[in-house]
Amino acid sequence: MKHSRKYLTLIFLVLFSIACGASTPLERLKSNLNKYPEYSIILEDMREDGNFFKDYYHRYKTVYGQKESSSDSLTFQSEIGDWVEIPKKEFDNYANYLGMVVASKSADGKTNNDKYPPGYQYVGNQRYGQWRTDSNGSSFWSWYGKYAMMSTVFGMFNRPVYRNDWNSYSDYRRRGAPYYGDGSYYGSKGSMYGTSGRVTKQTKPNFYQRKVANERARSSKFSNKVKNRVRRSNMSSVRSRSSSRGGK
Repeated sequence: MKHSRKYLTLIFLVLFSIACGASTPLERLKSNLNKYPEYSIILEDMREDGNFFKDYYHRYKTVYGQKESSSDSLTFQSEIGDWVEIPKKEFDNYANYLGMVVASKSADGKTNNDKYPPGYQYVGNQRYGQWRTDSNGSSFWSWYGKYAMMSTVFGMFNRPVYRNDWNSYSDYRRRGAPYYGDGSYYGSKGSMYGTSGRVTKQTKPNFYQRKVANERARSSKFSNKVKNRVRRSNMSSVRSRSSSRGGK
Protein backbone atom coordinates (compact mmCIF):
# COMPACT_ATOMS: atom_id res chain seq x y z
CA MET A 1 0.00 0.00 0.00
CA LYS A 2 2.83 2.36 0.92
CA HIS A 3 4.62 1.55 -2.32
CA SER A 4 1.44 2.23 -4.30
CA ARG A 5 1.11 5.65 -2.70
CA LYS A 6 4.73 6.43 -3.49
CA TYR A 7 4.23 5.45 -7.13
CA LEU A 8 1.05 7.53 -7.39
CA THR A 9 2.82 10.52 -5.86
CA LEU A 10 5.73 10.08 -8.26
CA ILE A 11 3.39 9.85 -11.27
CA PHE A 12 1.56 13.00 -10.13
CA LEU A 13 4.83 14.93 -9.78
CA VAL A 14 5.99 13.80 -13.22
CA LEU A 15 2.70 14.78 -14.85
CA PHE A 16 2.72 18.11 -13.00
CA SER A 17 6.24 18.92 -14.14
CA ILE A 18 5.36 18.00 -17.73
CA ALA A 19 2.28 20.22 -17.60
CA CYS A 20 4.30 23.13 -16.23
CA GLY A 21 6.99 22.65 -18.83
CA ALA A 22 4.41 22.52 -21.61
CA SER A 23 2.78 25.83 -20.66
CA THR A 24 3.50 28.69 -23.03
CA PRO A 25 4.92 32.12 -22.10
CA LEU A 26 1.45 33.58 -22.67
CA GLU A 27 -0.16 31.13 -20.24
CA ARG A 28 2.50 31.85 -17.63
CA LEU A 29 1.97 35.58 -18.08
CA LYS A 30 -1.78 35.15 -17.57
CA SER A 31 -1.09 33.23 -14.39
CA ASN A 32 1.23 35.97 -13.09
CA LEU A 33 -1.36 38.68 -13.83
CA ASN A 34 -4.25 36.85 -12.22
CA LYS A 35 -3.63 38.69 -8.93
CA TYR A 36 -4.94 41.89 -10.52
CA PRO A 37 -8.70 42.57 -10.78
CA GLU A 38 -8.41 43.39 -14.51
CA TYR A 39 -5.74 43.04 -17.17
CA SER A 40 -5.13 43.02 -20.92
CA ILE A 41 -2.29 41.24 -22.73
CA ILE A 42 -1.40 42.79 -26.08
CA LEU A 43 0.79 41.17 -28.74
CA GLU A 44 3.24 44.05 -28.95
CA ASP A 45 5.65 42.52 -31.47
CA MET A 46 6.76 39.24 -33.04
CA ARG A 47 9.73 38.06 -35.03
CA GLU A 48 11.44 35.02 -36.51
CA ASP A 49 15.21 34.52 -36.54
CA GLY A 50 17.49 32.17 -38.43
CA ASN A 51 17.81 30.81 -41.96
CA PHE A 52 17.94 27.02 -41.94
CA PHE A 53 16.60 26.51 -38.41
CA LYS A 54 14.21 29.24 -37.34
CA ASP A 55 13.42 30.49 -33.85
CA TYR A 56 10.16 32.30 -33.11
CA TYR A 57 9.54 35.08 -30.60
CA HIS A 58 6.73 37.14 -29.11
CA ARG A 59 6.82 40.32 -27.08
CA TYR A 60 3.83 41.23 -24.92
CA LYS A 61 2.53 44.47 -23.51
CA THR A 62 0.47 44.17 -20.34
CA VAL A 63 -2.03 46.71 -19.03
CA TYR A 64 -3.38 45.96 -15.57
CA GLY A 65 -5.63 47.76 -13.10
CA GLN A 66 -4.91 48.10 -9.40
CA LYS A 67 -7.49 49.22 -6.87
CA GLU A 68 -6.96 52.59 -5.26
CA SER A 69 -6.75 52.38 -1.48
CA SER A 70 -9.55 54.87 -0.83
CA SER A 71 -12.11 53.63 -3.39
CA ASP A 72 -13.09 50.90 -5.83
CA SER A 73 -11.58 52.84 -8.73
CA LEU A 74 -8.69 51.33 -10.65
CA THR A 75 -5.35 52.85 -11.55
CA PHE A 76 -4.01 51.41 -14.80
CA GLN A 77 -0.36 50.70 -15.49
CA SER A 78 1.38 49.25 -18.52
CA GLU A 79 4.59 47.31 -19.10
CA ILE A 80 6.33 45.90 -22.15
CA GLY A 81 8.11 42.63 -21.46
CA ASP A 82 11.21 41.06 -22.96
CA TRP A 83 11.23 38.84 -26.03
CA VAL A 84 10.15 35.27 -25.26
CA GLU A 85 10.71 32.25 -27.47
CA ILE A 86 7.60 30.35 -28.51
CA PRO A 87 6.83 27.22 -30.58
CA LYS A 88 6.27 27.68 -34.31
CA LYS A 89 2.71 26.42 -33.97
CA GLU A 90 1.85 29.22 -31.54
CA PHE A 91 3.62 31.76 -33.74
CA ASP A 92 1.45 30.67 -36.66
CA ASN A 93 -1.71 30.69 -34.53
CA TYR A 94 -1.16 34.34 -33.55
CA ALA A 95 0.25 35.54 -36.88
CA ASN A 96 -2.79 37.75 -37.61
CA TYR A 97 -3.06 39.45 -34.20
CA LEU A 98 -0.16 41.89 -34.02
CA GLY A 99 -1.11 44.91 -31.89
CA MET A 100 -4.29 43.30 -30.57
CA VAL A 101 -5.44 42.10 -27.17
CA VAL A 102 -4.93 38.31 -27.12
CA ALA A 103 -6.00 37.61 -23.52
CA SER A 104 -7.77 39.61 -20.83
CA LYS A 105 -9.53 39.59 -17.48
CA SER A 106 -12.67 41.68 -17.03
CA ALA A 107 -14.25 43.35 -14.00
CA ASP A 108 -16.36 40.25 -13.28
CA GLY A 109 -13.17 38.23 -12.78
CA LYS A 110 -13.61 36.18 -15.95
CA THR A 111 -10.64 35.56 -18.23
CA ASN A 112 -10.88 34.99 -21.97
CA ASN A 113 -8.75 34.73 -25.09
CA ASP A 114 -10.84 36.97 -27.36
CA LYS A 115 -8.87 39.04 -29.87
CA TYR A 116 -9.80 42.71 -30.28
CA PRO A 117 -8.33 46.25 -30.44
CA PRO A 118 -6.71 47.43 -27.19
CA GLY A 119 -8.96 49.41 -24.86
CA TYR A 120 -12.24 48.59 -26.59
CA GLN A 121 -13.47 46.62 -23.57
CA TYR A 122 -13.62 49.89 -21.57
CA VAL A 123 -15.42 51.89 -24.25
CA GLY A 124 -19.14 52.14 -23.52
CA ASN A 125 -18.57 51.77 -19.77
CA GLN A 126 -20.03 54.91 -18.16
CA ARG A 127 -17.58 54.56 -15.33
CA TYR A 128 -14.79 55.66 -17.66
CA GLY A 129 -16.44 58.04 -20.12
CA GLN A 130 -19.46 58.90 -22.23
CA TRP A 131 -20.71 59.07 -25.80
CA ARG A 132 -20.59 62.45 -27.49
CA THR A 133 -21.58 63.76 -30.91
CA ASP A 134 -19.18 65.48 -33.29
CA SER A 135 -19.96 68.24 -35.81
CA ASN A 136 -20.95 65.63 -38.42
CA GLY A 137 -23.50 64.04 -36.12
CA SER A 138 -21.37 60.94 -35.48
CA SER A 139 -21.31 59.48 -31.98
CA PHE A 140 -17.82 58.92 -30.52
CA TRP A 141 -16.39 57.87 -27.17
CA SER A 142 -14.93 60.50 -24.83
CA TRP A 143 -12.97 59.51 -21.71
CA TYR A 144 -13.54 61.34 -18.44
CA GLY A 145 -10.62 63.53 -17.45
CA LYS A 146 -9.51 61.10 -14.75
CA TYR A 147 -9.25 58.31 -17.32
CA ALA A 148 -8.02 60.33 -20.30
CA MET A 149 -4.65 58.60 -19.96
CA MET A 150 -6.28 55.28 -20.93
CA SER A 151 -6.25 56.32 -24.57
CA THR A 152 -2.46 56.64 -24.29
CA VAL A 153 -1.96 53.47 -22.22
CA PHE A 154 -3.86 51.44 -24.81
CA GLY A 155 -2.43 53.28 -27.82
CA MET A 156 -5.80 54.77 -28.80
CA PHE A 157 -4.65 58.38 -28.98
CA ASN A 158 -4.41 58.48 -32.78
CA ARG A 159 -8.16 58.49 -33.38
CA PRO A 160 -11.56 58.34 -31.61
CA VAL A 161 -13.71 55.23 -31.32
CA TYR A 162 -17.01 55.72 -33.10
CA ARG A 163 -20.17 54.11 -31.84
CA ASN A 164 -20.81 52.13 -35.04
CA ASP A 165 -17.33 50.66 -34.75
CA TRP A 166 -17.85 49.77 -31.10
CA ASN A 167 -21.25 48.21 -31.87
CA SER A 168 -19.56 45.95 -34.43
CA TYR A 169 -16.90 45.07 -31.87
CA SER A 170 -19.58 44.14 -29.32
CA ASP A 171 -21.30 41.91 -31.87
CA TYR A 172 -18.05 40.10 -32.69
CA ARG A 173 -17.28 39.64 -28.98
CA ARG A 174 -20.68 38.04 -28.40
CA ARG A 175 -19.92 35.60 -31.21
CA GLY A 176 -16.40 34.93 -29.94
CA ALA A 177 -14.85 36.08 -33.23
CA PRO A 178 -11.71 38.24 -33.61
CA TYR A 179 -12.49 41.90 -34.32
CA TYR A 180 -9.97 43.82 -36.42
CA GLY A 181 -11.82 47.14 -36.64
CA ASP A 182 -13.73 48.29 -39.70
CA GLY A 183 -11.92 50.93 -41.74
CA SER A 184 -15.15 52.01 -43.44
CA TYR A 185 -16.12 53.86 -40.26
CA TYR A 186 -12.98 55.99 -40.60
CA GLY A 187 -12.94 56.73 -44.31
CA SER A 188 -10.68 53.87 -45.39
CA LYS A 189 -10.89 50.27 -46.57
CA GLY A 190 -9.93 47.04 -44.87
CA SER A 191 -9.11 46.33 -41.24
CA MET A 192 -7.69 48.80 -38.75
CA TYR A 193 -5.95 46.41 -36.36
CA GLY A 194 -4.13 43.11 -36.53
CA THR A 195 -1.09 42.31 -38.65
CA SER A 196 -2.69 43.68 -41.84
CA GLY A 197 -4.40 46.64 -40.15
CA ARG A 198 -3.81 50.26 -41.12
CA VAL A 199 -3.28 51.45 -37.53
CA THR A 200 -0.83 48.62 -36.85
CA LYS A 201 1.24 49.48 -39.93
CA GLN A 202 1.47 53.08 -38.74
CA THR A 203 2.42 52.30 -35.15
CA LYS A 204 4.73 49.29 -35.57
CA PRO A 205 7.12 50.09 -38.45
CA ASN A 206 9.94 47.92 -37.04
CA PHE A 207 7.92 44.75 -37.52
CA TYR A 208 7.27 45.48 -41.18
CA GLN A 209 10.88 46.51 -41.80
CA ARG A 210 12.04 43.15 -40.40
CA LYS A 211 9.42 41.37 -42.48
CA VAL A 212 10.62 43.02 -45.71
CA ALA A 213 14.25 42.27 -44.83
CA ASN A 214 13.44 38.60 -44.18
CA GLU A 215 11.53 38.29 -47.44
CA ARG A 216 14.44 39.83 -49.36
CA ALA A 217 16.89 37.48 -47.66
CA ARG A 218 14.74 34.46 -48.55
CA SER A 219 14.38 35.67 -52.13
CA SER A 220 18.13 36.21 -52.43
CA LYS A 221 18.82 32.79 -50.94
CA PHE A 222 16.45 31.12 -53.41
CA SER A 223 17.97 33.04 -56.33
CA ASN A 224 21.47 31.96 -55.32
CA LYS A 225 20.33 28.33 -55.09
CA VAL A 226 18.91 28.50 -58.61
CA LYS A 227 22.12 30.07 -59.95
CA ASN A 228 24.26 27.40 -58.28
CA ARG A 229 22.09 24.62 -59.72
CA VAL A 230 22.29 26.12 -63.21
CA ARG A 231 26.07 26.52 -62.87
CA ARG A 232 26.51 22.91 -61.75
CA SER A 233 24.24 21.72 -64.56
CA ASN A 234 26.27 23.65 -67.15
CA MET A 235 29.55 22.32 -65.78
CA SER A 236 28.16 18.78 -65.87
CA SER A 237 27.10 19.26 -69.50
CA VAL A 238 30.56 20.55 -70.45
CA ARG A 239 32.26 17.57 -68.78
CA SER A 240 29.85 15.21 -70.51
CA ARG A 241 30.60 16.67 -73.94
CA SER A 242 34.35 16.61 -73.27
CA SER A 243 34.18 12.97 -72.24
CA SER A 244 32.19 12.13 -75.35
CA ARG A 245 34.76 13.79 -77.63
CA GLY A 246 37.61 12.03 -75.89
CA GLY A 247 35.90 8.70 -76.49
CA LYS A 248 35.85 9.34 -80.23
